[in-house]
Amino acid sequence: MRDYGIRWVEFSNETEARQALYRIGCSEAGVNLMAGKGLGLGLKLEKVPTRVVHILKQEMLAADGDAAVHRDVVVNRIEESDILLLGTVRQFKHVAKKLILQPFGLKELAKALEQLLAALEPPSRRILDCRGQQLILGERTLAMGILNLTPDSFSDGGKFFRTEDALRQAELLVAEGADILDVGAQSTRPGHQEVDAAEEWRRLEPVLKALAGRLPIPISVDTSRAQIADKALQAGAGLINDQWGLQRDPALAGVVGAYGAPVVVMHNQKDSCYQHLMGDIFAFLRCSIELAENSGLAGDQIIIDPGIGFGKTYEQNLEVLSRLREFKTLGRPILLGASRKSTIGKTLDLPVEERLEGTIATSVWGVAAGVDIIRVHDVQANRRAVRMADAICREQRGAGYVGA
Repeated sequence: MRDYGIRWVEFSNETEARQALYRIGCSEAGVNLMAGKGLGLGLKLEKVPTRVVHILKQEMLAADGDAAVHRDVVVNRIEESDILLLGTVRQFKHVAKKLILQPFGLKELAKALEQLLAALEPPSRRILDCRGQQLILGERTLAMGILNLTPDSFSDGGKFFRTEDALRQAELLVAEGADILDVGAQSTRPGHQEVDAAEEWRRLEPVLKALAGRLPIPISVDTSRAQIADKALQAGAGLINDQWGLQRDPALAGVVGAYGAPVVVMHNQKDSCYQHLMGDIFAFLRCSIELAENSGLAGDQIIIDPGIGFGKTYEQNLEVLSRLREFKTLGRPILLGASRKSTIGKTLDLPVEERLEGTIATSVWGVAAGVDIIRVHDVQANRRAVRMADAICREQRGAGYVGA
């Protein structure tokens, strides 16, 4: 099926809804008519052929919903258009049933729509097997503690470069309540000097071999190299965290698939140029998911990361953070890694060592948006804040009501 970038979009107010309609290419009259309808549910598709656009609009109108399309669709002056479907859950369910009977690949689109509707429901409790060590998803937000084995990390460069210091820090992160330990030996800060695979493994090997099998939590290895992932998984790592979403080293997907190891696929790119910010990010992550699936992974084994601080401007990072809930569209566990990053520093005008409160704010925001894992340097403080946020956000509304 052609990828239309189908995803839920959220509007907090009518102004946001109007802006989205203008970007589609709606006429002024159309914007005035439909802006209020966007405060229900909005479902966006991109680059949809005109013949398909007409069918989608017809089915939405028949269900008492609506569809915003480019103004030139009605006169067939363009071959394709973005489309914003506006309606309620009930209307979308009705349309999904109708689309199953339509041509032009709409049967597959109907299935995708049904999956999106399922993703709106509260998450269920499920177990993620990290090669023998289990994580429970769906009950609370998990904390991934960061351990950098580099001399030039942006946040704690050099502090844990020596093996004995790294081992002490690992034990501290576990004691503070980390659910996963993420170990990386390659700096990703802006302007970093990339090291070769031999140096990356030289840094990783002693720490990984000392910790694997000793820690009560899974160890994640932060690498984009297939040969490093292979050695790390042989040494006892439980999952792999790839900041290039399996798209830098073509052999990496096969490695994680062969071991049956869960993988974090993060969005990344070399510049900050986008045609559609969220649409392009979703297209990248869908490609990463497909690579992982083709290698034998499935479901919760594929964890997505929006990539805060990677290939994005300050404004774009804030936009992605504000739209975190939309990533639930992909139906995978979501990891948020904003700890101490420059977006926090620029917002608060603070150096790296003073960004704890800003990091906690992003972690709590992530809980409200439905993320499953937060990746942080300061585990104890963030875990306490997240525990409180979980108590508010994950409890079913109305559960505390007592009355006749």
